[in-house]
Amino acid sequence: MSCRIEDYALIGNTQTAALVANTGAIDWLCMPRFDSAACFAALLGDASHGRWLICPAEGGARVRRQYRGETLILETEFESDSGKVTLIDFMPVAERGGRVDVVRLVRGDRGVLKLRTEIVLRFDYGRVIPWVRARPDGLIAVAGPNAVALRAPVRLIGKDFTTVGEFSVGQGETIPFVLTWYPSHEREPPARDPLRMLQETETRWQHWSKLCTARGATRDLIIRSLITLKALTFRQTGGIVAAPTTSLPERIGGQRNWDYRYCWLRDATLTLYALLSSGYLTEAKAWRAWLLRAVAGHPSEAQIMYGIAGERMLPEFELTWLPGYEGSRPVRVGNAAHNQLQLDVFGEVVDALYVAMKHGLKPDANSWEVVKAMVQFVADSWQHADHGIWEIRGRPRHFTHSKVMAWVAIDRVIKAAENFHVDGPVERWRELRTRIHREVCERGFNSKRNAFVQSFGSDELDAALLMMPLVGFLPATDPRMLATVEAIRRELMQDGLVQRYQTSSGVDGLPAGEGAFLACSFWLADNYAMAGRTAEARELFDYLLSLRNDVGLLSEEYEPASKRLLGNFPQAFSHVCLINTAYNLERGLEAGESPAVCRATR
Repeated sequence: MSCRIEDYALIGNTQTAALVANTGAIDWLCMPRFDSAACFAALLGDASHGRWLICPAEGGARVRRQYRGETLILETEFESDSGKVTLIDFMPVAERGGRVDVVRLVRGDRGVLKLRTEIVLRFDYGRVIPWVRARPDGLIAVAGPNAVALRAPVRLIGKDFTTVGEFSVGQGETIPFVLTWYPSHEREPPARDPLRMLQETETRWQHWSKLCTARGATRDLIIRSLITLKALTFRQTGGIVAAPTTSLPERIGGQRNWDYRYCWLRDATLTLYALLSSGYLTEAKAWRAWLLRAVAGHPSEAQIMYGIAGERMLPEFELTWLPGYEGSRPVRVGNAAHNQLQLDVFGEVVDALYVAMKHGLKPDANSWEVVKAMVQFVADSWQHADHGIWEIRGRPRHFTHSKVMAWVAIDRVIKAAENFHVDGPVERWRELRTRIHREVCERGFNSKRNAFVQSFGSDELDAALLMMPLVGFLPATDPRMLATVEAIRRELMQDGLVQRYQTSSGVDGLPAGEGAFLACSFWLADNYAMAGRTAEARELFDYLLSLRNDVGLLSEEYEPASKRLLGNFPQAFSHVCLINTAYNLERGLEAGESPAVCRATR
């Protein structure tokens, strides 16, 4: 059985990533890319579906872990009366080529400690047992296109389709394990010095982290979230995955189990805000290049998500042989939501490109033509029903948030024309901006509820409406927004956290129930700050920070009753919102002032 979601830490190489439990087990790893089939899939089943364990041979050891400084190098300490060791886990940053390395160093710190390792390699998400050959320095495992070489100075033996070994580590010793994936039709890559790889990896992360412009009391939590976002970036293309996992449930035992190993335009855009605010213009350039390649073609064919190299075909299917995380089935690969119309993404993309321009990333002729084409599509389509920000798998509706983001697309293109002298029919855009704003205020506000509602003509609330002040549609001090915030507090807030919408009726065609979506609670904190309720904003922000696990990571949702993180992990969306709220509170917003996520409005 896998550990709790919050018991995992992340390591990665900006090409793929692994989840390491506080037990010393790697329970999830896809190679060579984020979206490749897993070779360790115990996260969605048990050890028989693939894992790599290194831990004390006897139970009862005390465990403590942390990241080494401002890096993605994980250090897990195991200590007993007889000795203490540190397990150092990392993945060297990927270079162009066909290999992926996972390095695990066991360093003796005190006394002597006996440890054991168990390696269960299962390709294709736990379904395929590879052909394993032992050799003096480790083993080689091959199945289909995949080959893995394990090098270690430890005697390993095969037992019941599992490779096991026991070894002792004394003070001053370091026992290295290096797992290398490579295409099975190619020659095995040469061995690399694991200690040198450690030094190179630490130097690269330290250099990247020093570029961060965040200062003050919030730097530590901002840089940890930024490192997480960088780890979710596919270095070769600039695409940013929403999370490195699939099918971690929004409710234990439920069916809301989705594959998040793709690039949502919405998530990647919000990630850009956090990166640009922190001084990372290079990532913005890479993402803009990825975006222009991905959306090339007619805007009507633009998708809400793409593969990490811009792939459009993301067919969804189920892995029936996996029992799911704590029995949460089905386990899904692919994501059928890529075919949905979600009008809000056009606003987010245009907004991001405008923010990039404000930070010095000037538009070229090609990118500006893409922006104009998107804006024209919004002008032609903003009155259509869509599936909304939450990708509800039911009938399309006229979601209020979607109309607001259509307004954002028009507003930002006007500001780009005004501030950067790019061409376009500005007067026509201004008329359209006014028209959309008027219609949202007339049809999206329910006077009987005294609040903006989820869709035109409905009575339902939606936490996405908290974004309205954040994107500059209305001030947070507007009476309609103040009333909407209070309605959301009253009806969508449970145990101090905000739910996306009422799921008691199974509104999206699936059984009801999910945890509190963490991004929504960060948005509420931003609204508090913008309305001058600074003490409440800081109180909520501190509570959200307390939900991070011991190494500073957040998933998509949280269940207060069981005090557990839920959903895919770690989640870019949650960390982006943490960064933006931290900046907002650090700046000390005055009532009515725009927050960090809304710098495009100024």
